[in-house]
Amino acid sequence: MPTVILFVVVSIILMIGGSSVRGVLNAILGWVSSEMGWGYMWIYVINFAFFVFLIVTKYGGIKLGDKDEKPAYGNFQWGAMVFATAIDASILMLSMVDPLRYIQDPPFGAKPYSEEAYGLAHMLGQYNWGPMAWMMFAAPTIAIGYILYVKKIKVQSLSDAIIMLDGDKPWQSILKTVVNILVVLGIMGGVGASVGLEIPIISKVLSSLTGIPDNLLLKMVLFAILFVIFTFTVFKGLKGGIDKLSNMHIWTALIFLAIVLAIGPTVYILNSETNSIGLLIQKFIPLSTNTIPNGTPDTTQQETIFYWGWWLSYMPFMGLFIARISRGRTIRQIVLGMLTYGALGCMSFYAILGGYSLWLQRTGTLNLIHILNTQGQSAVIAAVLSTLPLKFIMFALYCISCFIFLATTISSSAYVLSSFTSLPLARGEQPSRANRMTWVVIFIIFSFSLVMVGGFETIQTFCTLAGFPLMFVVPFIIYSIWKMLRNDESIKTMKVKRSEWREVKRQNRINRKKITVERRNAVDGDLILSPDDQNHDSNQK
Repeated sequence: MPTVILFVVVSIILMIGGSSVRGVLNAILGWVSSEMGWGYMWIYVINFAFFVFLIVTKYGGIKLGDKDEKPAYGNFQWGAMVFATAIDASILMLSMVDPLRYIQDPPFGAKPYSEEAYGLAHMLGQYNWGPMAWMMFAAPTIAIGYILYVKKIKVQSLSDAIIMLDGDKPWQSILKTVVNILVVLGIMGGVGASVGLEIPIISKVLSSLTGIPDNLLLKMVLFAILFVIFTFTVFKGLKGGIDKLSNMHIWTALIFLAIVLAIGPTVYILNSETNSIGLLIQKFIPLSTNTIPNGTPDTTQQETIFYWGWWLSYMPFMGLFIARISRGRTIRQIVLGMLTYGALGCMSFYAILGGYSLWLQRTGTLNLIHILNTQGQSAVIAAVLSTLPLKFIMFALYCISCFIFLATTISSSAYVLSSFTSLPLARGEQPSRANRMTWVVIFIIFSFSLVMVGGFETIQTFCTLAGFPLMFVVPFIIYSIWKMLRNDESIKTMKVKRSEWREVKRQNRINRKKITVERRNAVDGDLILSPDDQNHDSNQK
């Protein structure tokens, strides 16, 4: 209840404050980017290195469940739910716009609007939505999944997965409460900001398609439609609601991307993506440690910090959600599944939609950079879509995809938040519908307040700050995972078997030495014989 009241109060302040609040938030974003960028970078590097280590070692084979247990969901259904829950409509929008920002202010000393700048612009979005980002979801997923399905202990919130908080001491209770509050703030800030970003863009696109004025009334209608969709899926719960929506999410996205790739500059997009893969490998380490200590943070660094904060804000609810659908899978399967369905899926959007935007700009078909700088990203997206054949069909497909993306993410977020804030639930019990609906309403109110404030920088600030406190929680989760996996029964059994095998080898070496002797009468130096040969030699004498 206190968190609900807090977000209602924040929403009212945002609605009343308007542009003055936006100025304060922009200043905060600048400070975080310049002074705390190193913290975001390090936590992502450490997390990435840890899970690469897990999947290439014996620990990757540990199953979250019983030894012979099969996965609860098939691979495609599992991947669809993972991707659809984590990725909202923002990727349909930002994948068209982000490359245009990078062309104007490219990293690594590249000249703006140069060939090198175009190559880097196509790659940078794929870095921010790629393996490094998706690996951040692995920490809470593995920690929660291991406790749920291996230790058979109920987990209701992220703090339950931090083993040093497992106790009744006052300091443990206090820290658990702090972690749970940070989780709620992170989810609300990150997901709420997503809706605040996406509704104005959908409104602009619909206005371009139908001629309806792009005003507050249209945005309120869109919020009402979202509320109806959220209500239905949240009432249905995980099975029959969110899972079905996830399937629709994947298929509409695949159809939209396939059409753009087929009717767009296919060869240019494929050439650009081939080049981007090479650049991503080449620049991966420099981008992962890009703090610019001796200058002003550039667009690339600011965008990465913004995305790192955004991914962190999604981290707690994605961990609980993916863990709940991952029973019967090994750690290696889960992490590689995130990279396959998640990272490659996101990179596909930037490869195709980002490549198409860059092609339009480079060939002079549209001056998208001028549109971005003068009219904003909503106008850019509407302009890009207007260049596609069958414009009305593509506009409609795009808007439907955006709605399904949004509905899947918000419904899953409300489901998980209601779990975090419920009284203790029995095994298999879902949070009450009243609790779930409360969070749907809070999401709508908070998101609407962000729309009233307006400005992409406002959204960036909320996303960055929402993930900031959670940056300090991740090391404790990683430590908990390491401690649990080292004491896993299958790992202990493996160690015992290896110890027995080494002992057998040692005894064999000792026995070989015992059953050999040196022949003193060897003509050409020492000769090693078995005891039987030595006795045979004595008998001959």
